[in-house]
Amino acid sequence: MNFLQNLFPHSNLSDRFFIMAGPCVVESREIVFEIAQSLSDTCTELQIPWILKASFEKANRSSVDSFTGIGKEKALSILAEAGRAFNVPVVTDIHTEADAALAAQYADVLQIPAFLCRQTSLLVAAAQTGKIVNIKKGQFLSPEAMQFAMGKVQRCGNESIMLTERGTTFGYQDLIVDFRGIPVMKQFGKPVVMDCTHALQQPNQPAGVTGGRPELIETIAKCAIAAGADGLFIETHPRPSEALSDGANMLLLNDLKPLLKKLLKLRQALD
Repeated sequence: MNFLQNLFPHSNLSDRFFIMAGPCVVESREIVFEIAQSLSDTCTELQIPWILKASFEKANRSSVDSFTGIGKEKALSILAEAGRAFNVPVVTDIHTEADAALAAQYADVLQIPAFLCRQTSLLVAAAQTGKIVNIKKGQFLSPEAMQFAMGKVQRCGNESIMLTERGTTFGYQDLIVDFRGIPVMKQFGKPVVMDCTHALQQPNQPAGVTGGRPELIETIAKCAIAAGADGLFIETHPRPSEALSDGANMLLLNDLKPLLKKLLKLRQALD
């Protein structure tokens, strides 16, 4: 996990978890910078290493009418600008091989969406950029099966890999988190992250808009820290009801600091 120490050179990761946090998608420069400023203030005070996250384009949407983005290069430029302004690494998800080459010019971490975690060409393209690759576990996969997704990146000579749990589909329009998956994936020797917000999605609702259960974010986060997660992935927004994507399962930005304080106490109690 040396690449994590390189990513957070001034942090002691032995008694901390890190977070990957930000809006679901780059809606505007103003929203990204508002969220990044709040995250910076909170994480600096609590001494929590963090990565700014936002999608530059949303390719996987419930409806053809759903918001997808403001333009790839414009969104990536805003994300990279915020990373420089707050001196933090940034992560964004990719959906095609061409996306990998483009996003690698702006981001420190390339994220493979859960539905695409078996897409060999995408994993290889991400690996070949030399960037850190965060692979989200497919909603349809066992945690044991993630060793094969990881292996595709390793075969390219890239060992900078993170694995993210985000729930499993057991029926229609809901997800279940099996926390046994965290220690299982940790056995592969890579950092394991818990996606606390997407795990609470309720996809494919009749209205064509994804639902969610944000009131359970704290529960998911606490269980993940107790199970040994190295990091937490949390989408957050100052006004979730106005968010242009995934507002139904986002954490209210003002609720992040109190939650992180609780999680730090839990993490320290486990040492």
